Order: sequence, then structure tokens, then C-alpha cells
Amino acid sequence: MNAVLKETAHAIAPLAVHGLTHCYEGSNVLRGVDLALEPGSVLGLIGRNGAGKSTLIRAMLGLLEPLSGEARVFGEPALKLSDAAKARLAYVPQQPEALAWLSAQQMLDFVGRFYPRWDARFANQTLERWKIQPNKLLAKLSPGERQRVDLIRALASQPELLVLDEPAAALDPVARRELLREVALRAGESGTTVLFSTHIVSDLERVASEIAFLHEGRLILRCGVDDTKERYARLWLPASKSAAAPAQALSRRRHEDGSLSLVVERDAQDRWPEAANLPGARVDALGLEDLFVEIAE
Repeated sequence: MNAVLKETAHAIAPLAVHGLTHCYEGSNVLRGVDLALEPGSVLGLIGRNGAGKSTLIRAMLGLLEPLSGEARVFGEPALKLSDAAKARLAYVPQQPEALAWLSAQQMLDFVGRFYPRWDARFANQTLERWKIQPNKLLAKLSPGERQRVDLIRALASQPELLVLDEPAAALDPVARRELLREVALRAGESGTTVLFSTHIVSDLERVASEIAFLHEGRLILRCGVDDTKERYARLWLPASKSAAAPAQALSRRRHEDGSLSLVVERDAQDRWPEAANLPGARVDALGLEDLFVEIAE
């Protein structure tokens, strides 16, 4: 019986939403989003600024009540999380502001009391390694330093679920690499499930195993980072063949000469749309950054 219970618990998605919708001032921000994270996965949530990434993350964690839909964390309703579930997750917002009247050391010492697996040694060593003055008030730190301290706070709790909203937004390139290395290390060593949002494609390629693309409030694709080149491509059709363009496409662009370019996906039989075989048609491979630009523009 114990083995069965353990297997059932393992199968529960650490973070999942179904049919999530939300709006601000009559404008739809989320449009029926379905998303679930596999235990131990590192999912990069990508999208342009304003695509709804922060709203989705806040709704997933129960920090915002959506207009409709359901969000669950470790199988519990996100809006009614138990203290035990909260102790298993860590969240870093895009602009950390909490406890700004404390010093970095005071904040870490205080917060650490609420986490049974708190790694004080890691927190202290990382403060030193990242050259952050432990006795300086958080309010007096630069945005990049403040974000680093909050990342230390999240990582030191040794969470089972780590959620980062644009974690590198205020960091310089060197600091970004250090952060991503730390996230990858933690995920690899302890099996931490990670969700992080970004609009920086290179960050995804360094650490994510999967990507989910949020565009205008909709989740329009999800796949492994390494699979994007094989699964998606740009289909170019000359003007004379543009009428045969497939109805299903992630994006489509009409050019001045009447030609058409579309971002298309292989079907279940691993085939491109039939229009790819027409005379004059061309299929171009897309890297992750090219795919992002094609869809987001």
C-alpha cells in the first residue's frame, strides 16, 4: 500500500492549471491556458513582454484569483495552499520588494525559520561569492543585487518546486550565467521542478528542457528545447501557390510580392503540410530564436 501511495504522489504534477482565463479592464490577458509540469522538469515559459507570463505565474501559485479555471500546486487548490505545500515551493517575482527594511542577512535569517530544509551555509557562502554586503539594507541595494538576494533566498530553501518570473531581468550577463548554472545544478542534483519565465532566448537554451510559448494570452506551443528545429519550420510559398497554404499555422506573413511565409509544424506522422511539396515551395529550418521572432512579431 505504501508503495502505491508513493507512486501516486509522484505522479501528481507539482504545478498545473486548466482552463485559466483572466482579464484586466476588459482586456483578456489569459485565454483558456492549460499547463502542467512534470516532476523534475525545467520548463521555460517564453513570450514577449505583456504576453501574460507574470499573470499566469501568479494565478498558478494562488497569488491572483483568475476569472475562471483551476490551478493546483502539489495537487492542492492554489488559492487554499497548506503550510506544508508552501514550504515545498519557492517563488521569485520579477521585482522583489518584500522586507526591504531588513538587511540581506536579517531577511535570510528570518525567512530561513519557515523552511525545514533551509541551507544557511549556502545562503552565507553565496552572499559572499556574489559580493553582496550582508549588513546592507535591501532597500539600499541595486535592483540586480536585490534580485540576487531573493534568488539566494529561494535556492537556500531547497524547494521541490522553484518558480522564477524573469529571474535575469536585472542581472548583467555574467550574473545571468551564474544564476542559470545554479538553477541547472539544483535541478540536476535534487530533481527540483523549475518553471521560469523569460523573453531571453539564450537563457532557455542553457537550462530549460522544455519550452512553453505564451502569445497574446494563449499557450500556442510546448515542446522540448532540442525538438524545435525538427518539429517547426518556416514554409515559404510563392504568390502563385499561396492559395494552397495550410489553414493551420502558428504565424503567417504576406509579403509585398504576394508570397506567403508561415510557421508550420510536423503532423503526427512526422510530415510537413502538403503545400511543402508544391513547385517553388521552400521549407527553412528555424532555431529557437528564429521561431520566437517569427511568432512574436
